Amino acid sequence: MKRTGLPAPVTGPALPAPFVRWFAARGWTPRQHQLDLLAAAERRESALLVAPTGAGKTLAGFLPSLVELTARERHLPGTKRRGLHTLYISPLKALAIDVARNLKTPVEEMALPVRIETRTGDTSASKRQRQRRDPPDMLLTTPEQVALLLASPDAQFLFGDLQRIVLDELHALVTSKRGDLLSLGLARLRALAPQMSAIGLSATVRDPDELRRWLVGSDDKLATLVTAPPGAPPDLRVLDTREHLPWAGHSAVHALREIYSAIRNANMTLVFVNTRAQAEFVFQELWRMNDDKLAIALHHGSLDAGQRRRVEEAMAAGKLKAVVCTSTLDLGIDWGDVDLVINVGAPKGASRLMQRIGRANHRLDEPSRAILVPANRFEVLECVAAVDAAREGAQDTAQPRTGALDVLAQHVLGMACAEPFHADALYNEIISAAPYAGLTWEQFEKAVDFVATGGYALRTYDRFAKIKRMPDGRWRVANGRIAQSYRMNVGTIIEADMLKVRMVRGPLPKREPGAVYTGRIGRGGRVLGEIEESFIEMLAPNDTFLFGGEILALQGLQEDEALVSRAHGDAPKVPSYAGGKFPLSTYLAARVRGFLADPTSWDHLPPQVGEWLALQAERSTLPGRRDLLVETFPRGGRFYMAAYPFEGRLAHQTLGMLLTRRMDRAGLKPLGFVANDYAFAIWSLADIGKRVGAGAASLGDLFAQDMLGDDLEDWLHESALMKRTFRNCAVIAGLIERRFPGKEKTGRQVTISTDLVYDVLRRHEPDHLLLEAARQDAATGLLDIARLSDMLARIAGRIVHRDLDRVSPLAVPIMLEIGRELVYGEAQDQILAEAAQDLIREAEGAKARRVEADNLVPS
Repeated sequence: MKRTGLPAPVTGPALPAPFVRWFAARGWTPRQHQLDLLAAAERRESALLVAPTGAGKTLAGFLPSLVELTARERHLPGTKRRGLHTLYISPLKALAIDVARNLKTPVEEMALPVRIETRTGDTSASKRQRQRRDPPDMLLTTPEQVALLLASPDAQFLFGDLQRIVLDELHALVTSKRGDLLSLGLARLRALAPQMSAIGLSATVRDPDELRRWLVGSDDKLATLVTAPPGAPPDLRVLDTREHLPWAGHSAVHALREIYSAIRNANMTLVFVNTRAQAEFVFQELWRMNDDKLAIALHHGSLDAGQRRRVEEAMAAGKLKAVVCTSTLDLGIDWGDVDLVINVGAPKGASRLMQRIGRANHRLDEPSRAILVPANRFEVLECVAAVDAAREGAQDTAQPRTGALDVLAQHVLGMACAEPFHADALYNEIISAAPYAGLTWEQFEKAVDFVATGGYALRTYDRFAKIKRMPDGRWRVANGRIAQSYRMNVGTIIEADMLKVRMVRGPLPKREPGAVYTGRIGRGGRVLGEIEESFIEMLAPNDTFLFGGEILALQGLQEDEALVSRAHGDAPKVPSYAGGKFPLSTYLAARVRGFLADPTSWDHLPPQVGEWLALQAERSTLPGRRDLLVETFPRGGRFYMAAYPFEGRLAHQTLGMLLTRRMDRAGLKPLGFVANDYAFAIWSLADIGKRVGAGAASLGDLFAQDMLGDDLEDWLHESALMKRTFRNCAVIAGLIERRFPGKEKTGRQVTISTDLVYDVLRRHEPDHLLLEAARQDAATGLLDIARLSDMLARIAGRIVHRDLDRVSPLAVPIMLEIGRELVYGEAQDQILAEAAQDLIREAEGAKARRVEADNLVPS
C-alpha cells in the first residue's frame, strides 16, 4: 500500500477499532479529506475528491464501503449477500487489477469480512458466470464490462442492492465516447439502485463543477466537493541540452546521452513518450548506449499482454532501472519506487504533464521529480509553458461533451437486451445523464427507430431490425442472435486493423525473389504483440522494422499474422501506429503565444532558443498574443505561405484543407500544405505575397470565418474523412458487426460495407442518425471546428503579413515537415540535418522584400 496519511489533527467520523489499530500500527492517521469523504458517504451524498498523487485517493474512495461492510457483518453476522455493494470503475484494466491487489492488503491485515474481485476482458468465462450468480462485495472493473452487465437479464439482481460506485481517474473517463457510454450506464444504475451514491476520484481537474454535475447527472444539484491539500511542489525542469538543439524533428536523439545519464543516477525512471513508434526508437537507442547493462524495459499498448504484465511485475518488484512507455502508464498505478519521470517531447497539456510526473514519488509530502526533454526549438517553448502552468497548479482538461448519438443507439440496444422497455421511461432515464441532458425527444425517437429499422432508407432489410415493438408498447430485442452480437461488439474503442506479430522458428519455404510468403508454415514461435495491417502492407519482403525493442524482418503473412525473424541493421523502419499523438491544448497554445510576444520572458529560455527568436525578430517579426503572423517567400521555383496560429495539428490541418480550396478559386494555384502543432505552410505556383501586396488577393478574405460554412460542407462531402468517420460510428452503433461467433470481419470488409451504406444514406436519407453522428464527430474531434472558429474570430483584423525574399527562422521547422517520411534512425537524422542547414543558412540571410512593418491586413 502507498503511504496514506501523515500525523496531523483531523476531525470527522470515528473509525471502527480495526481501522484505528491498522493506521496506528503504521504510524499514520487518516487524512482530513479521507474523513470528509467518509462523512459525505454517511450522509448518502455523492462526492468528488480532488487530490494530488500520494494523497491516498484510492483508500479514501473505498473507506466508506469498507466501514459499512464491516458494520453490516458486525450487526447482522452471516447475512446472505444478494448483490454487489460497491462497484469500482477504472479506465484501465491494469489499474483495476493493481487497485484490487493494493486494497486486499488492508482487508487481509484487518481481517475484514469483505470479498473483492476484478472483472476485465481477461477474466475467465466461468468466473464471470459465477460473479453473476454470487456477486462479491466489491467488483473492480472497466466501463465496457459495466455495459455488458447492465445488458444482461439479471442486471436487477446484480445491481439492485448497490450502495456505492467509485470512479477512479474520473477526468480520463468523461472526455470521450467511452465516458458517454459510462454516463448512460450510471443513469441505468441510478434507476436500478436509487439508494446508490457515487464517488469520483481525480488528481487533475480544470472545473470541478463539471465533474460534480456529471457524477449526479442533474443540473439542479452537484456532488459534494472534497479537496486535499496540494502537497509538495513538484521538482520540474526543462533540459537545457549541452548538444545542438534541432530546429525541427521529434526523435530527441540529440539528448539521449543526457537521458541515459539521468536514468543511471536515479533509482527508477519512467521515460514517457507521446507515440508508440517513438517508444520503440528511444528504447532501442538507449539499449545501444547501455554500457552499464542497466535493466531498461519497454511498455506500450501494442505489445503482447503477457510481456506487458512481466514488465509491470518487474517494476512493482523494483527490478528495473527504467521503463520507456506511452500513455499506458499515465494513470494512477503504483509501480514501485519510481523517483524520476522523463518526458521526451512536449507534453501537449498542463494536466497531462501533472498526471505523468505524479508517477514519481507516490507521497504527498515529497516532491515529484521530472525532466522535460524537448525534441526541437518550438517544443522548448511548449515545455517551458507547461512547467510554468504546473508550478501554478493550472489545469487544462477537456471541456464537457455532448453525448454521441452512435453511443446512444448502442445503449438503447443494450437496454432491450436486458429487458423490454417503455420508450418514455428510457428517455427520462437517458436525459438524467449529464452528456445527454439536452437530448430532444425527436433525437431519441430517431435513435430508437434506427435500432428498430436501420432508418428510413434501410428499413426494408430485416438484418437491420434489432428490436421489435410488443403489443403493450414496450420494445424488446429481436432475437437471441442480436443479443449475442451486442455482447461481442459492445464498447466505443475502434482500433486499427491489427495483425499478430509472430516470430518464425526456422526458415520459411523458398519463394521467388521479392515475393511475400502467404502459405502455411509449420509451428511458429511466440507472439510478440500486434501491429497495424496498413503498416505491414507497405513493407517488402525482408524490410526491417522496430517492434518490442527488437529489429525484425518481415518474412511473410499467414491469415491474421505477420511472420517475422530477428534481423540486424542500423536504420530499421518504425511502425507508425494509429493514435498516440496528443493535440496541443488551447491553454498551452495561449501561453506559447504569450512567450513569443514578450521578449522579456525569454531570459529563462535556453540560449539557443532565445537566439533563434531574436533572429526571427530581426529577419521578420514575431506573432503577437492575439495576432496571426503570415509570411510569404519564394523557394525552389515555388511560392510559400507560412502561418503561425499555435492552435494544434488538427485545427491547422483543417485550416490548410479549407484555405487551399479558397486559394484555388482565387487563382493562387496551391499545390499542397503541411501542418504541425504550431504552424502550417502552403506552397503554390502563384506568388501569394506579390498578389497580396498588389491588392489582387486579401488575406482577410482568405481567413474569413465564413470558410466554416459552405467551404467546410463541400469539402466534407468530397473527402474520405467523412466515410472513415461514418465507418466508426456504424460499428459503434451496431449497424455493422465486426465480431460474431466463429467469424470476424476484416477492416476491408467493414470498409466496403459501410462505404456502400454511406453512399445510400447520402442520397436517400441525408438526415440519418449516423450521418449526424459522423458530422458531430468530425466537428468535435478530427477537425477541431470549435477551436478553429475561435481562432478565426480572434485574428479577424489582426493578420500581420511579412513578404520575405527567403524562408524565415520561424518557418524552418514547418518547412522541414514537407515530404518527411515517417522513418526514424540515423539516416533520417542525417537527411534532416542537411536540409535544416540549407534552410538555416537561407533564414539567417533573410530580409523583407517589401517592408510594411506592423501593417495589419484588414478583414
